[in-house]
Amino acid sequence: MIRFFYNLLFPLALLFFLPGYTVKMLRRGNYRNKFGQRLGFYDRETRAALAAGPQTWLHAVSVGEVMVALKLASKMKEHEPSLRIALTTTTTTGFALARKQAPEWIEVLYTPLDFWPIMRRAFEIIRPTRVVLVEAEVWPNLTAIAHRKKIPIALVNARLSPRSERRFRKFNYFVRPYFQKLDLICVPEQDDVARWVSLGVDSTRIHPVGSIKFDPTNVAPRPEMPRAVLDKLGIDPARPILLDGSTHPGEEEILARIFQQLRREFPALFLIIAPRHVERTREIAAQLRALGVSSIRRSEAGTASATDCLLLDTTGELRDWYSVATVVFMGKSLTARGGQNPVEAIVADRPVVFGPHMENFASLARVLVAAGGALQPNDELALTTDLEALLRNPGERERLVRQARGVLDTHRGATERTAELLASLTARAA
Repeated sequence: MIRFFYNLLFPLALLFFLPGYTVKMLRRGNYRNKFGQRLGFYDRETRAALAAGPQTWLHAVSVGEVMVALKLASKMKEHEPSLRIALTTTTTTGFALARKQAPEWIEVLYTPLDFWPIMRRAFEIIRPTRVVLVEAEVWPNLTAIAHRKKIPIALVNARLSPRSERRFRKFNYFVRPYFQKLDLICVPEQDDVARWVSLGVDSTRIHPVGSIKFDPTNVAPRPEMPRAVLDKLGIDPARPILLDGSTHPGEEEILARIFQQLRREFPALFLIIAPRHVERTREIAAQLRALGVSSIRRSEAGTASATDCLLLDTTGELRDWYSVATVVFMGKSLTARGGQNPVEAIVADRPVVFGPHMENFASLARVLVAAGGALQPNDELALTTDLEALLRNPGERERLVRQARGVLDTHRGATERTAELLASLTARAA
């Protein structure tokens, strides 16, 4: 009955959200490419690829989840050499990253809308033998159809914050039936087990394995590319470099002001800004110019050019760029809420600083700060002071990295443990 009303109201909800969704697609661009896949329509080439063998349907929403999915897929392939994966993602940025980095045995698709006739058609084409959902992406029709077809469903890296738990519990009557259909839930920490049990999940199906996102195994950066780009710009990688990763609106102007202030003590300081959404680079360049900070875009960096700042307007390269930074500031934590994942910067042996809003990574941020593995200033003045101290003191930078590495080691092997559980799930279902 719940799903009946869900499907009845779905077209109305789609019409309500369509204007905002259309604006977002137009702003991010490339929305026409493979758009039919969102409606469950696949071209001949895609159908042929999906018919090449049994598929594991691996679903990841956007860039962060796609990185987790690709990391997990690689480990799953070690356990299951004949593995083939249909990787679905919702955003154009996630799709572009997946297409760029996925090996030939992964077919990258857009996520079909969770409307019963569309999702049913997608299942008929993909014909999955297993469905693996990354993080809290449990859609009613996807889950119900897989369950009816006796296809095992797993939820991996199932981070559930206290805030999300409270939200789900408010709608427990609606969400409980779908959570109960999950055959396996891999959670980052022991505390997550009780939260999922409170939502109606059988505790025997929940396994605390650590976080794939925080697992430092096999995520080492490749510094060759960023060093080559800096060389073309005439930037010596030995110069002090402040890298601001995954920034959101409002943060770039603050960071540019801080950069100008720091330049008084560190004249050779160079700034790299990697906005979370690359379509904002033109807007950011204009803001920097108004503040007297010259910049050049990564896609335009061909020859030596005197500039204060490099704007990264390419997708999927940030992990490598961390390797050339002296200090890293994690965005979406100063003027926006949620924060960004600091793991790749830590694995690159770079000291990390983030603002007060790390809600999406609250547990990790809390442990990092408590262990002396990261700094968390509350405002622009404190951020300036902390960055200045780190730029001045190599020993402090090394201490932060060492302590942060110790925190990540508690999640080492999470990807391997998740892959093993997924392999055993398939074996039980066979």
